Amino acid sequence: MLKKYLLVFIISMIPLIELRGAVPVGLSSLWGDPISIVPLYIICIIGNMLPVPFIFFFARRVLVWGSNKKVIGKFFTFCLEKGEKGGKKLQEKAGKGLYWALFLFVGIPLPGTGAWTGTLAASLLDMDFKKSIIAVIAGVVLAGVIMGLASAGVFGAASAIFS
Repeated sequence: MLKKYLLVFIISMIPLIELRGAVPVGLSSLWGDPISIVPLYIICIIGNMLPVPFIFFFARRVLVWGSNKKVIGKFFTFCLEKGEKGGKKLQEKAGKGLYWALFLFVGIPLPGTGAWTGTLAASLLDMDFKKSIIAVIAGVVLAGVIMGLASAGVFGAASAIFS
């Protein structure tokens, strides 16, 4: 069982997969018995949030550092420009509700959203660290609940009832 806990923890730290992929794995019978819901969420949230402070404080520095390098420069410049452009667009639309927008961005489990991307956007926008972390944690919890319900078949059952 320890192997499955470790697997779920590691999966929840991987960019683009994060908690959204770890919850279904933890609830499944793959690689052992399903993990109980409370320990599963605790493991997934900790695993998903572990890289967040590093991303917030160092991602911009790494991208700026790499933007003038020969092999990686174009990609890093692209990431910086795309992040700043998207961040400004989000900032214009969200106005004072920027932290709510960050919460929803992280919380709604769609491809390309999540703690990694949300934290990078917060870093590029020079948002407040504490408020950003709270919004990201809340978003991760929301994504976990949504993925748990989806994994349990609640959405499929509801659509069958109301269709």
